[in-house]
Amino acid sequence: MADSRRYISQAELESHTKTGDLWISIQGKIYDVTEWSQNHPGGALPLLNLAGQDATDAFVAYHPGLAWQYLDNFFTGYHLKDYSVSEVSKDFRNLAAEFSKMGLFEKKKHGTGILLCIIALLFCTSVGGVLCCKSTMVHLCSGLLLGFSWIQSGWIGHDSGHYQVMSNRKFNRVAQIITGNCLAGISIGWWKWNHNAHHIACNSLDFDPDLQHMPFFAVSSKLFHSLTSCFYERKMNFDSVSRILISYQHWTFYPVMCLARINLFAQSFIFLLSKRQVPHRGQEILGILVYWTWFPLLVSCLPNWGERLMFVAASFAVTGIQHVQFCLNHFSSNVYVGPPSGNSWFEKQTEGSLNIVCSPWMDWFHGGLQFQIEHHLFPRLPRCHLRKISPFVKGLCKKHELQYSTASFWKANTMTIGTLRSAALQAREVSNSVPRNLVWEAVNTHG
Repeated sequence: MADSRRYISQAELESHTKTGDLWISIQGKIYDVTEWSQNHPGGALPLLNLAGQDATDAFVAYHPGLAWQYLDNFFTGYHLKDYSVSEVSKDFRNLAAEFSKMGLFEKKKHGTGILLCIIALLFCTSVGGVLCCKSTMVHLCSGLLLGFSWIQSGWIGHDSGHYQVMSNRKFNRVAQIITGNCLAGISIGWWKWNHNAHHIACNSLDFDPDLQHMPFFAVSSKLFHSLTSCFYERKMNFDSVSRILISYQHWTFYPVMCLARINLFAQSFIFLLSKRQVPHRGQEILGILVYWTWFPLLVSCLPNWGERLMFVAASFAVTGIQHVQFCLNHFSSNVYVGPPSGNSWFEKQTEGSLNIVCSPWMDWFHGGLQFQIEHHLFPRLPRCHLRKISPFVKGLCKKHELQYSTASFWKANTMTIGTLRSAALQAREVSNSVPRNLVWEAVNTHG
């Protein structure tokens, strides 16, 4: 019997990559997701980044089985001509199916409840130390404890953005707003928008926002060409100021991380006050206002400005640990320029991620990021199962001779600083015409 299906070429699929004309391919079928992109829970950006290409592996990684039944609503009636699946993708999809049969995506254990209790204990102890004691040392420790509570609330925000950590969606949303917006002052909506883009375009210098830290940091000399950020929609200029800052980035890395929280505040405000479509904007803004009410009031209860500055600095500096952790997993891994490729989903996620080797009793400290490769391949998987699936992922990488990078926490820090130092030295010697100024000459004068 003759094949009655209608086909389009890869070239024709690639012509539908705009906001008003957005097609993708899943298992060889062509879907028009132009209108759906505006309501997509993960935002429009992941769909735009994979527009005009096969997105099957990304769809498998990010969506539960129930999502497949909704695809027919967007089916164009076309199939992709000469559609084929690589052996790596076949094995990845089979592995995802096995994990689903085992029920790993649904079994979340009791980690979230325990963590919420720990966060509440840390927060209450910190507040109690400020309000009920006059000791400067106690106030310092209270600031440190508040910082630790923010770190743990960050893990809740991270997990709840990837999968449902509570019994239903409503409670999941409540947990997000309380631990993210109200307790930490960071918009969960902004985080999801940013983090989804990072996962889809892992370690793309112009598509992954987690590598776009100009003018403070550059992990590759490719950024010296003033690339355009497809996430922030602006040029990342490598000018004289950037050159000075990047030339010493391996020295400024840890101090900047101690203050990185300020950038998260700024990004949250920019996001919530922007003209873009923000789901539950009112809830988000209200949660942020709650934070900017209780935190200044708590700080004002300290006896003098010296202790107030100490308290804020201590709490912010502690959260710098978490910002460093975010960087360790990707800064020293392979980077590339250009959009993500749906046909090399598995390869790009493994090449761009680094696992941190640690004992099981230290898993609480890393919040699941110690298994960054597994997390990037299966973002919906609760972190309590990441250690369990690690041997399967490692075996699949070995079978296909793909990179599976691991390092101790100390070694990962060394690798990260090494990457920053290498780029810093190249920034000093770069031959492109960056205009020098008097500040540059003064800083780099020798003898």
